Order: sequence, then structure tokens, then C-alpha cells
Amino acid sequence: MKTGTILFIHGMFMNPLCWEHWIKHYQTKGYTCIAPAWPGREKPVETLRKNYPDPQLGKLTLSAVIESLVETIKPLGAKPILIGHSMGGLIVQLLLQRDLAIAGVAIDSAPPPGVFTIKWSFIKSNWPAINPFVPKGQPMQMPFEHFQYTFVNTMSLPEQRAAYERYVVPESRRVPRESLTSVAGIDFKKQHPPLLLIAGSDDNIIPASLNKTNYNKYKRSPSITDFKEFAGRTHFIIGQKNWQEVADYIIAWLNDKGV
Repeated sequence: MKTGTILFIHGMFMNPLCWEHWIKHYQTKGYTCIAPAWPGREKPVETLRKNYPDPQLGKLTLSAVIESLVETIKPLGAKPILIGHSMGGLIVQLLLQRDLAIAGVAIDSAPPPGVFTIKWSFIKSNWPAINPFVPKGQPMQMPFEHFQYTFVNTMSLPEQRAAYERYVVPESRRVPRESLTSVAGIDFKKQHPPLLLIAGSDDNIIPASLNKTNYNKYKRSPSITDFKEFAGRTHFIIGQKNWQEVADYIIAWLNDKGV
């Protein structure tokens, strides 16, 4: 079994705390784990909530997030394995395109430009973030009811509440809006390190079919790109019951690819 450095990339409405169990799990397997925060997201969840509406948060862009991660990767010496969730999954794809990792795993990945669905759950879940009638510099909070629908729709009410209270933070509207532009563009024909796309069958905000469309785009590339759908999983697949099954599948995939 090979080991190395894993860099975890969180998604929107989260900070690195969302990877707390994964980090411990992978450390016991011999991996070195780092989970950098997006710019301004280094503070505890409680502090980030108290600071709402933080004008600095309203200025955060996807470009700034990507460049902060590039600056984290450069001093590592050896290229890491990237594991990202949601918008973090899209960032994994973008960083692989820059050849900054030896492999990448995009879990419930936000779609790059050109990958779209008209599925109602996708539109309903994402509309508050991309609504053009709301100023892009106005940061947003996710109400518990919206979190229930978008992230944890099949989980019990106590599980939903616990996840919301522990992990959810305010977000910048500029990040998702910039993901619709060339900033997030993927050259699907370009050679890239091994990439695994993971989807949850019950994900409302990023439907499994959308992740499958994303995967199919890579068929024009000569590089290794794989897809795995987990039954009964929501968008909160990284914190939902039996998350270890997903984490261990990734380890087996990495080993199979010789990473």
C-alpha cells in the first residue's frame, strides 16, 4: 500500500472542520493529511457565523480560493493527492488540469461550465446562490430548511440538526457565480492525473446524473477517469452514516492506480 500526502478541499458553506473524521481515518492508514481553509475561513464555525454579514466574505472569489490552494501546494515538495467535496470537487478538477497533484477525487462535484442539468432539485438548491437579482457582493447564510433539502435530505432530523450546527457557515455569492465562467473551464481532452468522480444517488444539489455527465465529458481524454455512485447517499456523503465506506473505496482506488 502506497501512502503520501492528501490535501482535502472543502466546499461551499463549510470550512475544514467538515473533514475532521476523514483526516483521522486516513492518518491511521499512514497518510499525511492537510486541510487548508479557503481565504477567511480559518476561524471556528461559531466565529464565522457571528461575523455575518462579513463584507470581506462578500469579496471572496473562486479565483482567490484556487490561488490560495496553489500556494499551499507549491511548498509541499511532492505532489499531493487531492480530495474535494462539492465546489471543492470542481477545484480538484481545475488543479489536476494544472498538473499539481498525482491523483484527484471529486466527491459530489460542482459542475464546470458546459455541464448542466434541468433537474428541479438542482435548480431549486442552487438558485439562492446564483440568483442574479441579489447583489453578488452580499454574503449569504443557508437557512436550516434549505440545508435539509440540499445537503441532508434523507437523514433523520437529529442528524440534520447536528450537522447544521457543527459545520455550516456563511458563504460568498461570488464563488458559485464565478464557477459559471471561464475561470472554472475544463479542457476535457487534456491529459491529466488519475481522477475519480464520486456521486450520491440521493444528492439534491448535485444530482448523480450531473456527476455522470461530468464524467462522460472526460471520455475525450486519454487519461484515467473513473466514476462511482453510492446508493442512498446525500450531498453530505462525507459526514453521513457509513462515510467510511466511501473513504475506504477511495483508498482502494488509489492503490489500484498505483498512487
